[in-house]
Amino acid sequence: MKVSKTVYSVYILTNFTKTVLYIGVTNNLQQRLVEHYLEKDNPLSNSFTSAYKVIYLVYYEDYDYVNDAIAREKEIKKWRREKKDYTY
Repeated sequence: MKVSKTVYSVYILTNFTKTVLYIGVTNNLQQRLVEHYLEKDNPLSNSFTSAYKVIYLVYYEDYDYVNDAIAREKEIKKWRREKKDYTY
């Protein structure tokens, strides 16, 4: 019997010109990237990623526990832009 382990990812996306950053958490990074990509051209979507075409993955970290991933996301969101840029 195979038991799959859930991995929680904190990730940073940017747009083509790298002027906007989006930071998120997910338990399925590949699926979430597809969702962001599909949202980008949806005229009915009011999402941040749709508005700013934030679809390019520039950084991610994996965690075993969702609480750790959420804490890291909050930590990164508090950083100044210069530090976020240095991360990737």
